[in-house]
Amino acid sequence: MAFFEISTTKYEENIKLLQVAMTKMAAVCNVTVGFKFGDPVSRFGWTFFQMFLDQELYVGIQDEFSDMIKKCKGNKPDEKFINFLGQYFESKGCSVKVKLGND
Repeated sequence: MAFFEISTTKYEENIKLLQVAMTKMAAVCNVTVGFKFGDPVSRFGWTFFQMFLDQELYVGIQDEFSDMIKKCKGNKPDEKFINFLGQYFESKGCSVKVKLGND
């Protein structure tokens, strides 16, 4: 399971948009659920939470959107994937920052 750190200054608004965006992405990848969000923690006006992706959805996104991911900034595949997610969320109206979660 892959997980990502998400941060936002508008949690209530963005969590709903993220839910819709990820549900649509999962549907495109033919995965029923495939993701979940961790509990939010607020500090200094920001809210931080984790987004977990099942392996099936993670691989599905890489397969379905490989051309778009390749065009994203970054030297490593993980960096490209994270930048792709950030751009995807932005295109759905979410103002969030995404980074790879640390184990």
